[in-house]
Amino acid sequence: MKVTLKIKSCLLLIAVWLAACNLKRQKDVNSTKDVLIESGNVAILASAFNKTINGRAVHLYTLRNPNGVKAQVTNYGGRLVSLIVPNKERQPTDVIVGFSSIDGYQQSTGRYYGAIVGRYANRIAKGRFQLDGKTYQLFVNKRPNTLHGGKNGFQDAVWDARQINTQKLELTYISKNIDQGFPGNLKVKVTYELLDNNGLNITYYAVSDQNTVINLTNHAFFNLNGVTSGRITEHKVKINANRFTSVDSTMIPTGKLRYVAGTPFDFIKLTAIGTRINEDYSDLKLAKGFDHNYVLNKHTIAEPVAIAQGDKSGIVMKVYTTEPGLQFYSGNNMKGENLMKGGHKDEPRTAFCMETQHFPDSPNQPAFPSTMLKAGVPFKSITIYQFGSEL
Repeated sequence: MKVTLKIKSCLLLIAVWLAACNLKRQKDVNSTKDVLIESGNVAILASAFNKTINGRAVHLYTLRNPNGVKAQVTNYGGRLVSLIVPNKERQPTDVIVGFSSIDGYQQSTGRYYGAIVGRYANRIAKGRFQLDGKTYQLFVNKRPNTLHGGKNGFQDAVWDARQINTQKLELTYISKNIDQGFPGNLKVKVTYELLDNNGLNITYYAVSDQNTVINLTNHAFFNLNGVTSGRITEHKVKINANRFTSVDSTMIPTGKLRYVAGTPFDFIKLTAIGTRINEDYSDLKLAKGFDHNYVLNKHTIAEPVAIAQGDKSGIVMKVYTTEPGLQFYSGNNMKGENLMKGGHKDEPRTAFCMETQHFPDSPNQPAFPSTMLKAGVPFKSITIYQFGSEL
């Protein structure tokens, strides 16, 4: 009898200890200890994200929903580091191509992996625009244009972070007046929330003390077959857009909205990315594939504007947004120069992006939806990436 009680007591103590360890494991994501964080089949150490950059502390934050879906975000650039969702066989699969350490992101030749980009996502022609009768010259970092906010855009900022609960993270940042050439002191808040329906909700808020321009997005690189699975050309994609913005030789919109019907850009029906990617078509040749803004058909946040499906994993991603445009990028300029999570390199077309946004160069294109943000008027934008196995 005494032996049985001792065994029961030992088992109870072990159970309590395991529970405490699990709780500590979840709470310790921001500590300097080597806490192993599961990332599909890629191990990530929290300590690899503990660093001081420009005098500010950087950490890794983990969000979990009741279904076992996990998202990991670092406040360095507000980057989405991993997103682990079940595949058709219910196996956890990391669908975000990125790095397993802060050093990887800092040393990468690709500057935007998983990052929040701004103040102005995409391109502004010659880094110049007029607002209220004044000409503003921005930092030109993709000659002859400004790309994703300039040389030191939001991807290089260390954001203030507050984990509200196990499913929600809040990031804030102040971009000072004339930062990269943009007018106004801009206060920005971005929240990542992992929803119970396996959606990742990214909400953007901003307010400026002067009239300015704004275009915010997330530059996640997706591979729905898993981060080490290779090319994405057999992924199937559907985009609810009848038109796209044609571009010139510097990737600036010409102002012409071309209809997708009869062109390689037609993804009205679910189509493999690689089906027409190498066709002899001017816009394709300029971008070496798809890297264009789609003019989304009229929609609400309740309707998916795009769908992607991993051909091997069966994972389906649906994109919902309040934005009027979607930049679809097929990873054409990935060059195999960086060693990513899982030990693979970022070879061409091993990831794709679906960046919800306003149109490129809108400050210089009066016919495009306006990106002007008036002083004191709040900006808000919502995008949801939802994961499942049904189209």
